[in-house]
Amino acid sequence: MRIGITGTGSYIPSLITKNEDFLEHNFFEVDGSSFEYQNDVIIEKFKTITGIQERRYAKPEFNTSDLGHLAAERAIVDAKIDKESLDYIIFAHNFGDVSHGKIQGDTLPSLATRVKHKLGIKNTGCVAYDMLFGCPGWLEGVIQAHAFIKSGIAKKCLVIGGETLSRVVDEHDRDSMIYSDGAGAAVIEAQENNGEILSHITATHANGEAYYLYFDKTNDQEGCTNTRYIKMHGRKIYEFACTHVPKAMKDCLDKSGVPIERVKKIFIHQANEKMDEAIVSRFYGLYGMEMPSDIMPMIIDTMGNNSVATIPTLLDQVRKGELPEHSLKKEDVVIFASVGAGMNINAIVYQV
Repeated sequence: MRIGITGTGSYIPSLITKNEDFLEHNFFEVDGSSFEYQNDVIIEKFKTITGIQERRYAKPEFNTSDLGHLAAERAIVDAKIDKESLDYIIFAHNFGDVSHGKIQGDTLPSLATRVKHKLGIKNTGCVAYDMLFGCPGWLEGVIQAHAFIKSGIAKKCLVIGGETLSRVVDEHDRDSMIYSDGAGAAVIEAQENNGEILSHITATHANGEAYYLYFDKTNDQEGCTNTRYIKMHGRKIYEFACTHVPKAMKDCLDKSGVPIERVKKIFIHQANEKMDEAIVSRFYGLYGMEMPSDIMPMIIDTMGNNSVATIPTLLDQVRKGELPEHSLKKEDVVIFASVGAGMNINAIVYQV
């Protein structure tokens, strides 16, 4: 039996925030000083580096668990399974449910339990738990689901990645323009004619790198010093990712035994367009090859970086034909790769 993805679903929030909507923001350096450039210049540089032109935010009445539930429903329908047959629900996120206008993350009960409740699943043998693993959380959830099924303790797993990062960003930090909201989900199960996870690899770099992403106060020196927001050392993350992710991808591909020429697509965490291009280019460079022009589907330009939701959302869009320039067919080999807070890296080689 081949263990793989039998259904996908995603929920893309309806509120669109364009780059020009940040023109009136008061951005400050970490020490509270003003930037040398005006906002129009800051925003143009931001677009050039990240590729982001707009991002999606959840409506005030929706929390992360709501987005995850909507994505999960679609994945279950796509997989054509009975929801009561699920053995595990794994929900990858980083901040829990942060209600609109509030500053606390809520994980009591877990988001996976909330989704199970919203789905109306009565089977008590369906175990629901959350995954905190930074942006690579959804991929790590898939890796765990694969292990559960391979070991025989599960037959069907639902893995969700969801986030409402718009509610944990500092409006006075220019990095706030990167983050967005959304959710994606996939059903993992064993079937004879299924897609198949061929290999996977995971690593945690915490010897000096642990706090490249962290929580801290606003850049506005007159703001509340007790409220914390997502912060990052952008240059360090860029250098870290470009150094370590290509090698992890190569190790994973070599482990699978599949030649690089068979790789049709690379689904990489939509973090920063230039960084993702550099990672994939360096990955091919490790094989003495040039990066193919159509290898890397991207949706960051209109979706922003919604952390754990980026890869499952991207995969769902390609599978459903919503990115006409990219498609998958039976037996195609693809690579999934992600990097994020922790600092965690993982990759999966997958045959469709």
